[in-house]
Amino acid sequence: MIAALSFKDKNVALFGLGGSGLVTAKSLMAGGANVIAWDDNPEQVSKSGEMGIPTSDLRHINWSEIDSFVLAPGVPLTHPKPHWTVELAHKAGVEIIGDVEIFSRERASLAPNSAFIAITGTNGKSTTTALISHIIGANDLNIQMGGNIGTAVLSLDAPQDDCVYVVECSSYQIDLAPSLHPSAGILLNLTPDHLDRHGTMEHYASVKERLVQKSDHAIIGVDDTYCRDIQARLKQNQVANTSISAKEILSDGLFLDEHLIVNSTDGQNSIVADLSGIETLRGQHNAQNAAAAIAACHTIGLSFDEIANALSSFPGLKHRMQPVARLGELLFINDSKATNAEATAPALKSYEDIFWILGGLPKDGGITSLSPHFGRVQKAFLIGEAAPKFAAELGDAVEFEIANTLENAVAHGYDAAKEFHAQSGRKATILFSPACASFDQFRNFEIRGECFVDQVAKIDGIDMLIPYESKGEANG
Repeated sequence: MIAALSFKDKNVALFGLGGSGLVTAKSLMAGGANVIAWDDNPEQVSKSGEMGIPTSDLRHINWSEIDSFVLAPGVPLTHPKPHWTVELAHKAGVEIIGDVEIFSRERASLAPNSAFIAITGTNGKSTTTALISHIIGANDLNIQMGGNIGTAVLSLDAPQDDCVYVVECSSYQIDLAPSLHPSAGILLNLTPDHLDRHGTMEHYASVKERLVQKSDHAIIGVDDTYCRDIQARLKQNQVANTSISAKEILSDGLFLDEHLIVNSTDGQNSIVADLSGIETLRGQHNAQNAAAAIAACHTIGLSFDEIANALSSFPGLKHRMQPVARLGELLFINDSKATNAEATAPALKSYEDIFWILGGLPKDGGITSLSPHFGRVQKAFLIGEAAPKFAAELGDAVEFEIANTLENAVAHGYDAAKEFHAQSGRKATILFSPACASFDQFRNFEIRGECFVDQVAKIDGIDMLIPYESKGEANG
């Protein structure tokens, strides 16, 4: 854990005592800060007290004595309206920061020469973060990965100059990190998201822009209008930058040409990576992730050859288009993290002859937006509360079966794919990409994904592509 030494003897108020909030409180206390914490959830307050974290209702503290206010990233800063703690901090003139800001200050103090790669964007952040970490680790460099990917950034080891820090940043975290200054900052893409928390698309984009604007070297996807506009401003401000694209040929930058990542410098092209045959990097969206990762790793000193050699062993992001097993010409993909139609679209674009398992707790909009990809689906297997709704939306476009449970869907999907292969001789993919929330049958998408893997592992003769320990009949 990072001890927040830059806050020694400071009076720090903290709101939000979830996972990262608890780590932040411990980090501040370890660094010698005087912490007073609170949460709207009494259970979290009680849990924190049991862990030795001082708690008090922040409505009743003396804000004139507070040096800094640390806000959990899930708490509204501006929209739909500022949280009551934010209003109190503003009224008292107290700075409002988050855990990434604390990390940034500790790095600046302890290891200002350490390489720091920060990744943001609407889609692909976690995959790109994991891929960069994999490449760096495969080249025997000291790597620390955290942030929005699921490991609280302050739970990492204390900053050292010989370590590379790879941190996924949400818009909420960027909004609370005024001194964020990465060695390489990545902005992958921008589409409307979290507008309930940012008010407008323009404000959302402006928050994301801060990460690359403050980077020593910015890496920016130029496949959408918002990012192209940001890149133009980077050039105006003379920020060193690299363009990446999965949709167009660039005269300067990294781009996708069929299955090749090409580097263009002053119009001179050279192939830097071949993505064909790398199951974990299938699809145009993953080509963009790969190009960003290649650019970032090259920026901090790795050669293109060192980077390319590491790509083929990338295991993929768990529950995100993750190849988990193979049986002959049948491939099983765990895409449990796809909790809406937009998240499922990349998987449908990436495979053909799909036996699609989907359903759960439906989101607004259903799956009608996926209709352009229905031709890739041989048969669908519907589970959960969404089954009747999705059956109606599939209509006559896709053959379907209401399987109800994931156990039935895996068994029936496998049987249908096996029969299809026997008759056609073609490869087939059993794809679990629910396009739904998990909460009707599972506590979260992670548990749902593990259930899929457990059911696949029961198939006779299956070749698991991920580390897996049999759990016997307990998963039935």
